[in-house]
Amino acid sequence: MTTKVVKGSLWTLAGQVAPLAVSLVATPFVIRLLGAESYGVLILIGLIPTYLGFADFGMSMASTKFGSEAYAEGDEEKEARIVRTAALIALMTSVPVAAALIIFASPVIALFNVPEALQAEAATALRIAALTFVINFLCGIFNTPQLARLRMDLNTFINAGSRILGLIATPIVLYLGYGIIGAVTVLLAASLLNLLGHLMISRTLVKTLIGETIESPAVRPLLKFGGPLVVSLIAGFALVHGEKGVLAATVSSTALAHYSVAFTLASMTTLFSGAMIQSLIPAFSQMQAPEKREELQQLYSRLVRLLIIFSPLMMGTLALIAEDFFRLWAGEEFGRESTGPLLTLLVGLAFNLVAYMPHALLLSAGKTDVLAKVYWIQLPPFLVSVWFLSAWYGAVGAALAWSLRVGIDALVQFILARRFTGLWFAIPNWWALLIAIVVIFLPAVLKYISLIETTYLFLIAVLSFGTYALIVKSFLVHDDEYSWLVMQIRKRLA
Repeated sequence: MTTKVVKGSLWTLAGQVAPLAVSLVATPFVIRLLGAESYGVLILIGLIPTYLGFADFGMSMASTKFGSEAYAEGDEEKEARIVRTAALIALMTSVPVAAALIIFASPVIALFNVPEALQAEAATALRIAALTFVINFLCGIFNTPQLARLRMDLNTFINAGSRILGLIATPIVLYLGYGIIGAVTVLLAASLLNLLGHLMISRTLVKTLIGETIESPAVRPLLKFGGPLVVSLIAGFALVHGEKGVLAATVSSTALAHYSVAFTLASMTTLFSGAMIQSLIPAFSQMQAPEKREELQQLYSRLVRLLIIFSPLMMGTLALIAEDFFRLWAGEEFGRESTGPLLTLLVGLAFNLVAYMPHALLLSAGKTDVLAKVYWIQLPPFLVSVWFLSAWYGAVGAALAWSLRVGIDALVQFILARRFTGLWFAIPNWWALLIAIVVIFLPAVLKYISLIETTYLFLIAVLSFGTYALIVKSFLVHDDEYSWLVMQIRKRLA
């Protein structure tokens, strides 16, 4: 199962990295074609439907959990009916929300400090985005047969392919003069293509996927799982993205653009753990039986340790290249204004990266009600802190509020996972991990306090990364895991 999860995670990671690589090329053109102010509005248009991600009543996740359980039972007919049932529930709950967003688009836009000259265009773009987010819900349900079988390769080709086409088309549409509305229309077309791909591929895996019947006995479990999940998602989306809306309201859309660029680069540290979630939900769901508990314990502990080892490597790299990257990628203004928020975000992401594991464990165990309580308890103090810190320190203040919140959340989720599932993890040789962290961040510290020339800094960075790898191999990775990794690399090279 470890091999299946890692292989699936790597496919999912590839599906995230490929569009990201295209985005790194396309975004500078989008920023320059729109300007910082209009680009901030475009980011906002994408965020507003994201805040309404609860509108599918949790059916994307519920379909994956219960569809995976049906697949483990060997009941393909039941799996198909569960997917159709989840899709029907999602449509019944999301379409009214989309309709409300279309009707009240103009007042919603006015709430976010959008310049008056851009409000009409932004309102039209928001109406188009409302259609896109309903389609995205269906995409997240009809890919269930792929996820249940851990066929992340198929899921990756569909998701990444449609996203890449949309990213390539966006600067072209902007160059032709269609503005924000044109960019959002491209995203709608990409989502429709995504849905078509999932329907075609999933039907080849489950022949009875398209049908007229639903799984009536599954309605109550789906709603029981999805209801608390929706409650948690309402707070969760505000916790993950709330500082962006507050920043736009308290400072400006330009400050939002600076912060969003920093947040996008910082989020690269979560790519692998985020990719693992899509494999872990079906994997953990299929391992809930008592006879598989020892296997589940080993998988959980191993993956937590993997992420703890992986986290400093990614953050140390981003801290070192951040300022130079921003200047080259988005211009002098973003190099000056986005570096501080990024360095602040990396502190919180150190904890957020590993929190994906207990989060996936709680979801697969059906503890959505626990997550709902945790998120709603966190929300009021977070919004208060982000409001004041953003008003005082701008984008850096928003980043600080976000980092403090995710650090506390990570600790809470590990405690809850231990309490409700009894699973734990152990890191051998904590002292070695602390030394490795100091070593990997040394080049970035020397750079920002300007103690060393660039040529020598490069040599120190190479030495630091080599020393980090040596410490990890010698003290933090088990011999059988190292042998397994070498074997996998040799198989791929062969």
